Amino acid sequence: MEQYFAAFEGTFKDTAMSWIAPVFPFFAEYSEGFAVAMIVFEIVLGIGIFLGYQRKLMAWLFLLLVVFFTILTGFTFLTGYVPSDANFFDFSQWGPFVDTNMKVTDCGCFGDFMKLDPRISFSKDLVLLVPSFLFIFFHRKMHQLFGAPARVWTVALSIPVLLLYCFSNYVWNLPHTDFRPFQVGVNIREKKAQELEAGQNVKILAYHLKNKKDGKELEIPFDQFLKESANYPAEEWEMEQIKSKAAILPTKISEFDVMNLDGDEVTEELLSLPGYNFLLIAHHLEGGFTTRTVMVPDTIYKVDTVRTANSTELVRSIDRIGEKKSTQTTFSWSESYLKRWKEVQNPVMEAAMKDGLKVVAVVAFGSREMIEDFKQAAGITYPVLVADDILLKTIVRSNPGTLLMNNGTIVQKWHIRRLPDYAEIKKEYIK
Repeated sequence: MEQYFAAFEGTFKDTAMSWIAPVFPFFAEYSEGFAVAMIVFEIVLGIGIFLGYQRKLMAWLFLLLVVFFTILTGFTFLTGYVPSDANFFDFSQWGPFVDTNMKVTDCGCFGDFMKLDPRISFSKDLVLLVPSFLFIFFHRKMHQLFGAPARVWTVALSIPVLLLYCFSNYVWNLPHTDFRPFQVGVNIREKKAQELEAGQNVKILAYHLKNKKDGKELEIPFDQFLKESANYPAEEWEMEQIKSKAAILPTKISEFDVMNLDGDEVTEELLSLPGYNFLLIAHHLEGGFTTRTVMVPDTIYKVDTVRTANSTELVRSIDRIGEKKSTQTTFSWSESYLKRWKEVQNPVMEAAMKDGLKVVAVVAFGSREMIEDFKQAAGITYPVLVADDILLKTIVRSNPGTLLMNNGTIVQKWHIRRLPDYAEIKKEYIK
């Protein structure tokens, strides 16, 4: 949802409908609520259709849902035809389909359980438009199971049950089934090396060319293109490589890149830590900041030439004390969020460090000033590194979340509300 809102904001702000763009950052603030609401709505709607509850209402809701998702998945797929320097609504600038042009690369329809290619996802929704219209015209002929009271109670009870189930998957605990690539038992270092090696073995099979003037399209085998490339200058032709498929499909593990606060990559060092160690993950440091401009003293110096008997010296002295503008940033962290670190996370990590284990936290990219301020506020005494927030969300669905590692392998993961004390972890998992 956050990716869609960001893409829509960027798309509309440069059009005649720019007035709608500021709405999307506001929506992004409540993306979790939107996500949960959509999941519950879809499943309850499915239950209602299956039971034949309020057939006309269910038919219309189903049509609206499919139309809504057809627009979303259509936008996802069709942005592949839009060059990076063009707007979606500049239809005359559309070119050949390029995967990397897509603003959102995954609609997330089935989460990590089943990844659908945007083209397939869009085609799926186009097909679903057929039954959605049939339901409207023939809703009176739809079957009904059980009696009316049973249908009402089933639909009504499914709402709180599904809400509780959704909350249990990220508010109170981790999902009981982890479909993500960072599963318990995966060696991140080895898996990343395998995926990168498979990606390097991908071959260019051909080039898809499109003439910028007349729109003529060609597909030329790679070897032939090498010989004839001079006939297709980049000023006249748009080019897209057609590649073979990798033996191992890449996952987010391929994007596991971590940096220190100086901007140096330390991924290999992190994944090569020997023995057992803890990796703390925080995709968002909850809080905010304010900036203000203040006047601060500014010492202005002057330099005088002083001659002595044997030489000439330059002597610096204070000329006057003036003022200059300075921007000061004040960070305000969520007290409840700080408690997760101070009262839950830190005691466990401090016990682990006393026992000789390494502890490293990885948080979303941010300024050094912000992260140092958070470290002090949260009482963190172990190193803090930075990485992409979407990568961190993929690793563990908790903020913060805890991983016990052993030579690059994930031994166990915990939600912040289910983190045991160190003695229990050591007894159960550290052999």
